[in-house]
Amino acid sequence: MQTTVHEIAQDTYRMSTYVAEGIPGGFTFNQFLIDADEPLLFHTGPRAMFPLVRDAVAKVIDLDRLRWISFGHVESDECGSMNEWLAAAPNATVVFNGLGCVVSLNDLSDRPPRAVDDGERLDLGGHTVRVVTTPHVPHGWEAQVLFDETTATLFCGDLGTQVGDAPAIVHDTDVVTAALAAEEMFNATCLTPATAPTIRRLAAFGPRTLALMHGPAFAGDGATVLDALADAYADRLAGATGDQPDPVR
Repeated sequence: MQTTVHEIAQDTYRMSTYVAEGIPGGFTFNQFLIDADEPLLFHTGPRAMFPLVRDAVAKVIDLDRLRWISFGHVESDECGSMNEWLAAAPNATVVFNGLGCVVSLNDLSDRPPRAVDDGERLDLGGHTVRVVTTPHVPHGWEAQVLFDETTATLFCGDLGTQVGDAPAIVHDTDVVTAALAAEEMFNATCLTPATAPTIRRLAAFGPRTLALMHGPAFAGDGATVLDALADAYADRLAGATGDQPDPVR
């Protein structure tokens, strides 16, 4: 395995490791670095990948500069190497929503995390990111995403996951069909009355780049992509419950 590095938006780097085994077509594991005055790493990768991801990040910044570590929810590929990162980056702090800190991270993190509220902004110096809680979307009670208001980049976590090897970034391409195909394979998304409205809330930010954890980054009309995903999940929920489809389209 090797980890590649590509800039997908201004000062925003995708570290991607393709794993061919285990899943038909293989799977990419992506982390994202915002190289601001106070750099932020979104996703740590699992512990087994830490040396690869560490070396990839070190190609962009000195690890002593890393200030913030965050992720979408508490799961091995999202935060498995969190404590390895804290050891390698002595000035870094985990930043996460308050629920996730209370439920898991106050105990799991080797250094106390910084708890933030839904909608709270973090000034990185040159970039401002907003924490957006998304309970159970796509899964995980403590789930969240980050939105970089400076570049209009949405760090999606597992939302929009697709399988296969992927280019670093695609432009105005259909990524919804691949995401729904992956959903058929994994059945990973919680179908609740809140699923579609939560995704539509993200669409309202008007993202120009979608930073997918598994798959390529997408550049273009991110709102249209997210609204299409919301439509699909609303229809699936309606089909499962016998209710009428989501009227908000």
